[in-house]
Amino acid sequence: MGLFSLFSKDKKENLDKGLEKTKSGLFNRISKAVIGKSRIDDEVLDDLEEILITSDVGVETTLKIIDRIQARVQKDKYIGTSELNAILKDEIAGLLQENNVEDTSDFVIPEGKRPYVIMVVGVNGVGKTTTIGKLAYQFKKAGFSVLLGAADTFRAAAVDQLKIWADRVGVPIILQSMGSDPASVAFDSVKSAIARNVDVVIIDTAGRLHNKIGLMNELSKIKKVVQKLIPDAPHEVLLILDASTGQNAIEQARQFTAATEVNALALTKLDGTAKGGVVLGISDQFKIPVKYIGIGEKMEDLQLFSRYEFVDSLFSH
Repeated sequence: MGLFSLFSKDKKENLDKGLEKTKSGLFNRISKAVIGKSRIDDEVLDDLEEILITSDVGVETTLKIIDRIQARVQKDKYIGTSELNAILKDEIAGLLQENNVEDTSDFVIPEGKRPYVIMVVGVNGVGKTTTIGKLAYQFKKAGFSVLLGAADTFRAAAVDQLKIWADRVGVPIILQSMGSDPASVAFDSVKSAIARNVDVVIIDTAGRLHNKIGLMNELSKIKKVVQKLIPDAPHEVLLILDASTGQNAIEQARQFTAATEVNALALTKLDGTAKGGVVLGISDQFKIPVKYIGIGEKMEDLQLFSRYEFVDSLFSH
């Protein structure tokens, strides 16, 4: 079975389309860098380094990639520029493999983890509520029952948007009045999920970063009250990041990983940016697996992240 045979043709086509801006930007710039060159020399590597950094791959990750390519060039003196894309593809896939869990083609939950509790974190405006709605849709489509918890009680818009998504997907939602204790909403959500024998609970949280200590305390409190019901919950602390914000997304990842134990990432709005390289930098820098990527507005446009599929799409003509 080939690496890509696990994935449907429609999913692959959607990913190709979603990465079009990043892909065309990389190809055009790499092509210009190697015009008139027959071999991968220091000048080509310097140009490639600049291209990757300005594609928001990040300095540290870019240097790792360049070092790996340089080692291959030194080992085989006859590597030409025509092979550069294939080499880049290999090395980036290898880098992602070091930082990512095993790829999966289906929305599944681990055995014995019901309800499976996902606590969603991220600043306002990154597509957090939309991602929760799309996630609920995908789990429901996969045959799981889902419940949403509206624990971002500081913004009426957040609760209203989540309610709209719950109605659209057709899943129950636990709500309390504005200004209620977020931990109380989270507790009620998990308690209700247990009583209803629900498979997946997705809890929204407030997206504020201006007071990191307050955020840390709030997220810690939510985790503690949830653990009174399920000791190893939340099973997934999912950080939502907007890929189009580039280095700002990396800074948000730094802030949130300091505030709570993030163990999964979702990168949204990849279809709207030429700097999709941020996926590589964030995965490498924080050693946290990218689990989901958003590549469009439709409910189906939240995909499970596959390093092989991602790199194949990124470097396909």
